Amino acid sequence: MGERIITGDACVAEGAAWLAAHEPRFAPALDAVGPLPLRLRKDGFLALMDAIISQQVSVAAARAISAKCRAGGLTGPRKVMWASEDQIRACGLSGQKVRYIKALAAANINYRGLRDAPTSQVIDTLVAVPGIGVWTAEIYAMFSLGRADVFAPGDLALQESTRVLFDLPARPTEKELRAMAAHWSPWRSVAARALFAYYHVAKDREGIT
Repeated sequence: MGERIITGDACVAEGAAWLAAHEPRFAPALDAVGPLPLRLRKDGFLALMDAIISQQVSVAAARAISAKCRAGGLTGPRKVMWASEDQIRACGLSGQKVRYIKALAAANINYRGLRDAPTSQVIDTLVAVPGIGVWTAEIYAMFSLGRADVFAPGDLALQESTRVLFDLPARPTEKELRAMAAHWSPWRSVAARALFAYYHVAKDREGIT
């Protein structure tokens, strides 16, 4: 039997109900945030290229750079391979990110194949590309492939949201949060959606920046 795929709001609602029943501390968070967003996005080369672009820059800057890349015709692996480094840098990318995007284009990833691959294989395939770490690979599996049981414990917002919701003395480490999230299986990606949403509640409550 294949892994559960989130395809619509009903799946997210099912996962939220399961979480509230199996981990009562999620119940008040879910009440506070209301229906969780689906957050699904397209998969493929552009999704990962955008993830690389967005590293260590603001959301607005990332969107502007992505728009320039698309306007410049950098919409697929072949076009990126054919483009010169100067052409790509002209879109606002650093030399390092140009190298990462070129490496992604050269990786020859079978994106259709990843849709049916085990999550562990998805992660291994993506992290083999320079510039793509575990966090990016987990977020891709979660939101581009719709995997229901993936978490990204290295995410600072998830760590901080968990600290507040579970009243922990300190922000959990990636290792600690990965262990906690194991108890939220088979709906870890819905737990992530809940914690991402709850982060904004916690931020307002505690003045988190």
